[in-house]
Amino acid sequence: MTLTYITCKDEKEAVKISKHLLNKRLIACSNMHPIRSMYMWDGKIQDEKEFVMIAKTKGKNYEKIKEEVLKLHSYDMPCILKIDAEANESYKKWVNKEVK
Repeated sequence: MTLTYITCKDEKEAVKISKHLLNKRLIACSNMHPIRSMYMWDGKIQDEKEFVMIAKTKGKNYEKIKEEVLKLHSYDMPCILKIDAEANESYKKWVNKEVK
C-alpha cells in the first residue's frame, strides 16, 4: 500500500483534489488536516497555514496521481510524496477493491 502526502493551500483545494482522485478511483480514502508549514522560498523563511492530504492507494497509481494533482494544484511546485506503508490485511483488501 502507498500513502500519498500532498500539501495544499487550503481545505477547499484539498477537498477538490481528493474528490477528483476518488472519482477517478485512483485513491480509496483521503484524510485532510490543517498544518503549519515553514520553509525557505526566495531566500526567506516562509511561515504558512496549509492543508495536508494523506491519500491511500496502490503503489502503481502514484505516477497517475501526480499527473492528476499537477493539473489541479494551485502551486507551481506542489509537494507530492510517495510513502510505502504496511496495512492490516482487511484494510489492504478494501483499498485494493476501491482503486483501479
